Amino acid sequence: MNRIAWLMSLCALVYTTGCNPKKKEKEEAGRFTVTSPIKADTSFTREYVSQIQSVRNIEVRAQEKGYLQSINVDEGQYVHTGQVLFRIMPKMFEAELLKAQAAVKESELEMLNTKTLADKNIVSKTEQSIALAKLDEAKADLALAQLHLSLTEIKAPFDGSIDRIRFKPGSLIDEGTLLTTLSDNKYVYAYFNLSEPEYLDFKTRTTANEKTNVTLLLANGQTHKYKGIVETVESEFDNNTGNIAFRAKFPNPDMLLKHGETGKVQMTIPVSNALIIPQKATYEIQDKIYVYTVDQNHVVKSKSITIKNKLPDLYVVDAGLSENDKILLEGVQNAKDDDKIEYKYVDPINVISGLQLIKR
Repeated sequence: MNRIAWLMSLCALVYTTGCNPKKKEKEEAGRFTVTSPIKADTSFTREYVSQIQSVRNIEVRAQEKGYLQSINVDEGQYVHTGQVLFRIMPKMFEAELLKAQAAVKESELEMLNTKTLADKNIVSKTEQSIALAKLDEAKADLALAQLHLSLTEIKAPFDGSIDRIRFKPGSLIDEGTLLTTLSDNKYVYAYFNLSEPEYLDFKTRTTANEKTNVTLLLANGQTHKYKGIVETVESEFDNNTGNIAFRAKFPNPDMLLKHGETGKVQMTIPVSNALIIPQKATYEIQDKIYVYTVDQNHVVKSKSITIKNKLPDLYVVDAGLSENDKILLEGVQNAKDDDKIEYKYVDPINVISGLQLIKR
């Protein structure tokens, strides 16, 4: 009886050791999928932190000294060209205007009298010239008095929105006092910085007359619905940062964007004949990116690669791989150097077609 039990145990052991390797091979083959890098034309989006500024933003300052008589607008109000914003008490300037008008009348009478006498040779022509000069001086004083009076009304130089008003009616205002600021937000500028390599790449792929379209990502994560155009590039690099400033112009008919906001300019950069691999085929160790290549003998080898650009689900490879290499796609976490594996090969076109690749 013991002999029969022993024989049965031995048979079971032989069966187990004989079948498990085949089962393991099948399981292993199911765990590993291999593909290849693929070359394709694509594009990627790069984001740049930007500062938003109004096309026109000015300080509104008092040009005369006096008491602030009235404030005719409110903070945030949209105003039009020529609209009176503030009025400084004009009484003193009105009196100066009346005085200047009287001086002109007096000089005119003196001029007429002197001309009559000069025509009769009672006084010299020099006296007539002096009277004419006095009249011109009186007229100049009148024009200056009219100017001072007009400056007591502070008007909007263009259509725009009023910012915070810094004083209340009755405040004593000095000449040059800042009263508020005025912003024209129908269009806005977004300023952003590019590094020297990015600048050189940009200039290489664009012509002098070509307009580059960009989008603006707002602080709440929403995209501004109007596209912008890169208009200008500054003439010098910042020695401290190594960057150069770009300026993009965006329409803002809804007045959503305000002077001083922040956002991110998104620029789509085309890449021709790029070598592309799925991100899931890679792994990272100490800030370096690796893939597992599979040779003709089905042996796995880890390989460091250099990434040129990052797409949503893909990497554009700069160095380390070729189009003819086979790389591990599924089972990366289970693989080890020098493992010999069985795998299923998947065409890279089928792999890429399900990922975010195509240019937008």
